[in-house]
Amino acid sequence: MSTDKYQSPLSERYASKEMQYIFSPDMKFRTWRRLWIALAETEMELGLSRNGKPVITKEQVDELKAHAEDINYDVARAREKEVRHDVMSHVYAYGQQCPKAAGIIHLGATSCYVGDNTDIIVMTEGLKLVKKKLVNVIAKLAAFAEEYKAQPTLGFTHFQAAQPTTVGKRATLWLQEFTHDLEDLDHVISTMKLLGSKGTTGTQASFLELFDGDHETIDKIDPMIAAKMGFQECYAVSGQTYSRKVDTRVANVLAGIAASAHKMSNDIRLLQHLKEVEEPFEKHQIGSSAMAYKRNPMRSERIAALSRYVMVDALNPAITSATQWFERTLDDSANKRLSIPEGFLAVDGILDLCLNVVNGLVVYPKVIEKHMMSELPFMATENIMMDAVKKGGNRQELHERIRELSMEAGRNVKVEGKDNNLLELIAADPAFGMTLEELQETMEPARYIGRSKEQVDAFLKNVIAPILETNKELLGMEADIKV
Repeated sequence: MSTDKYQSPLSERYASKEMQYIFSPDMKFRTWRRLWIALAETEMELGLSRNGKPVITKEQVDELKAHAEDINYDVARAREKEVRHDVMSHVYAYGQQCPKAAGIIHLGATSCYVGDNTDIIVMTEGLKLVKKKLVNVIAKLAAFAEEYKAQPTLGFTHFQAAQPTTVGKRATLWLQEFTHDLEDLDHVISTMKLLGSKGTTGTQASFLELFDGDHETIDKIDPMIAAKMGFQECYAVSGQTYSRKVDTRVANVLAGIAASAHKMSNDIRLLQHLKEVEEPFEKHQIGSSAMAYKRNPMRSERIAALSRYVMVDALNPAITSATQWFERTLDDSANKRLSIPEGFLAVDGILDLCLNVVNGLVVYPKVIEKHMMSELPFMATENIMMDAVKKGGNRQELHERIRELSMEAGRNVKVEGKDNNLLELIAADPAFGMTLEELQETMEPARYIGRSKEQVDAFLKNVIAPILETNKELLGMEADIKV
């Protein structure tokens, strides 16, 4: 690793090798060459000729195919310093390796033929890898929800103790947000199309010249190129570039995943503060350079940090899309080179972290029970009041007494630092006619979780199981966390 220049943390610390390859120079320039081959092969198959002789021969196409992978980067770099144009530099370098085909490389195309089509291909591959990781996060979370579907825990509204739920039910809230992201992701993947080869302003004027005005033949070019590159179709119309709205849609899907991950990681961080749930902590991991006892939720914090980056990063493609002039401007290029790859690399790191954290979440039932029992008397007051009415009490009078006793118990807890003694106060009040033993029998947490367990069962069966069955070939991956 070079130590004398800036290194992107996304590459060095967070993103996987698989995602880094998708956005690597090798992937980019090998795809350029595949596109040049597809164009030349299409033009040959459509019978491009001059004076009855084919303009492109099978020998030339075969020569291009023979050098599709072994890119002579040194030649391309030297040429770009001279001509200041990356596409023409690689056309030149390819031609040096393929002297018989040098004259027909890029025939009829503009720079965006390789640049934009490659961007679509790369983003599509990136989305597929994101989908694989997201499906595995969903699977791990589903297993966690199943395991703890009946474990009562305090619910929180406004981060104040509220009606109990279960640990598994809370996990389904995280799960549901990820399923929304998967729906959006599937939609965007299914609608990705190539630019095709439409020329400098999207009119295909160059092909009209090449094919002597034969519109029927020209109509075949884009579908043939799309098929050769593994796509169903090309966008019907364009300027020189595909609409930058496509980048916006892609970035918004990534931002949606980041938002879901951020919400989950925040909840885990708060629960770790309460010592109820804890992210994985390795044997030799150091939580603090000063406070040796600490077990900081560093991975969940990293999820939150990277997620904020991705959510803000989505503004870049949106603004770029809004400010494109007419058939194209070039102020998109430098921005796209940063915002799109870095959004993908960050989400890749986020999902690896999510997979690692969810797979190793530790639950502490005894702490959960302790917190539950300190608050449950307040939540049980309605049931206690109903039981007292059955014994002959007056509902309105009992309601007022419970309110007064609850305030007294609350003062004992918050001002005096004592345990919650509401049950003792109620037992000592003759208006209720209930013994402490009778009151304590109402303190079973499972009585207050409503349909949490049944809701988890139904959600996993009706929503999650079909998702996992549909995507079963993607399951089984583990995350490799670098730091």
